[in-house]
Amino acid sequence: STAVVMTIIGTLLTALVIAREWERGTMEAVLATPVSRVELLVSKILPYFLLGMSSLVLCTLAAVFVFDVPFRGSVFALAAVAAAFLVPALGQGLLISAATKNQFVAAQLALFTGFLPATLLSGFIFEISAMPLPIRTVTTFIPARYFVISLQTLFLAGDVWSVLWPAILKMLAVGTFFLMLTWLATPKRIA
Repeated sequence: STAVVMTIIGTLLTALVIAREWERGTMEAVLATPVSRVELLVSKILPYFLLGMSSLVLCTLAAVFVFDVPFRGSVFALAAVAAAFLVPALGQGLLISAATKNQFVAAQLALFTGFLPATLLSGFIFEISAMPLPIRTVTTFIPARYFVISLQTLFLAGDVWSVLWPAILKMLAVGTFFLMLTWLATPKRIA
């Protein structure tokens, strides 16, 4: 699924970015420069955002032309939904990376907190309505749930904005939360 591929790119690969800098000892050099935290975080996010959007294009082309899945939505809506999903995925990856400072631990955390929930609790494999109530409650905090719903809507029904807008807003809310925590977890200068 596109959601799983984009979760791997967004969360797993991004989780390794700052952790790699700490392991190599180059983070101290970066923090010694006059670059702000926002500039640092944007510079770490941007390549993976572009990679994620590229994977969206490849997955969509494969779905439509290889697997003959109908696409009834617009490219604009698909790009908007994917960009909104990448915000929490990248934010979660950066938060893990900033908090762990170790690539192995960052990869493990990204798999357990990003990949597994995106696969098992998003409605991609198991229907959310068939899950027990406590698990259904947990799924409301999983951005991949809203991305899967949006993809299903775009591919099968088209641009149904009454479904897409709430999903986009929920993904952006979770993403803002992760990015704020990442901003707080990233040191301003060398301590």
